[in-house]
Amino acid sequence: MTTVPSHTTDASGPRPTAAPARRLPRIGVRATRKATAIAFCAWVFAVYDYILFGTLLPEISGRFGWSEERAALISTLISVGTAVVVLGVGPLVDRLGRRKGMILTVSGTALASAASAVTPGAAYLVGVRSIGGLGLSEQAVNSTYLNEVYAVTEDEAIKKRRGFVYSLVQSGWPVGTLVAAAFVAVFLPLVGWRGCFLLATFPALVIALLRRGLPETPQFELEKRLRGLRKDGKEAEARQLAAEYDVDETPTTPLLEIFRGPARRNTLVLSFAWLANWFGIQIFSVLGTTVLTKAKGVSFEGSLLLFIVINAVGFAGYLFHGWAGDRFGRRNVIACGWILSGVLFALMLTVAHGTGPVVALYSLGMFFLIGPYAAMLFYMGECYDTRCRATGTSFINAFSQPGAVIAGALATTMLASGAHWDRTALLIGAAGTFLSGFVMFAARRVDTVEA
Repeated sequence: MTTVPSHTTDASGPRPTAAPARRLPRIGVRATRKATAIAFCAWVFAVYDYILFGTLLPEISGRFGWSEERAALISTLISVGTAVVVLGVGPLVDRLGRRKGMILTVSGTALASAASAVTPGAAYLVGVRSIGGLGLSEQAVNSTYLNEVYAVTEDEAIKKRRGFVYSLVQSGWPVGTLVAAAFVAVFLPLVGWRGCFLLATFPALVIALLRRGLPETPQFELEKRLRGLRKDGKEAEARQLAAEYDVDETPTTPLLEIFRGPARRNTLVLSFAWLANWFGIQIFSVLGTTVLTKAKGVSFEGSLLLFIVINAVGFAGYLFHGWAGDRFGRRNVIACGWILSGVLFALMLTVAHGTGPVVALYSLGMFFLIGPYAAMLFYMGECYDTRCRATGTSFINAFSQPGAVIAGALATTMLASGAHWDRTALLIGAAGTFLSGFVMFAARRVDTVEA
């Protein structure tokens, strides 16, 4: 089963109308699978770099003598800087192209990791970790690129199971988190926290080089040609070329398009749901080791080992939700998953005692917290047509950082007022996750048809 938007009207996706006189160039099976594999690897190391900061925060705080409140404030300021960077990536990718955008984001991951390794203090760390917003934008750029590649691929196996295949790419989040925890557990005693950041630099550089060999999407190449003709004053030629491919050549403002017609409702709903859900991501994923050490009394070394197990279960959550989204509808799967996650994390914080119950409930909470993102990003792409797909996906993705900022600010305030980490995580992380699930039910459903 494949999900398609009933309002799609251009050459970048399934069409309800007659085929255009000319087809966009096809992308072969080998190139499609290569692009998918590289997108997965790039996302893994972007997440590794992003999560590494939260995983190592207790160690970094100890090294510089920061209090819990100061560490939470620094994390919040980094989220502010990251949000600024993320918001700028979408328009840049629409201007430069999908391939160049992907090279830029993974290069940003390498730069952020290398610069973090030589951190002298708090202000510097806030600056260089903000650059990590380029890496966090990886998923929005991947979503745009692969949506367009899968629309014109000759690989029928991928075309029929786009949602599930996309879940494999998005599963780079738990894999990257798992790699970060595993590398810290193994290499922290050997190379220290600075060396752990350096480990992310070299794979990211290799991936950036590999991406230079990927093709640009035919959709962007066509848009680039139309833009060039209009810029040169050749309006008639632009109209003729657009007519040949049966696309709308009228210049538009993508940022306005996502707030018009059927797109407006999902833009508003998904942005708020994403923001609320990042209360849970910030508390239980980014600051997961802090929750385990401060709220449940687990040692730092023990928290790393437990976090590996927890994120291994989270990986299975991605595959499950990718499959379930194809079968039962992505909106409902996302909503139900996040509601269950909020309940499970609340139980973990309030009634779980001992390693077994804590790990079991934390793992299941992570299964339903991060797993739905496998369906979420593909669903986001389905909510928009090609003219504003990249902008819409990037705009919603950017709301992760306001969510992280608000969650961090609330956590800082509660800790400063004397609240313990268990109560802080419950009222911010578990409650935010629970709320995000209910908000998702307000989103528009996208019709599903048999492929």
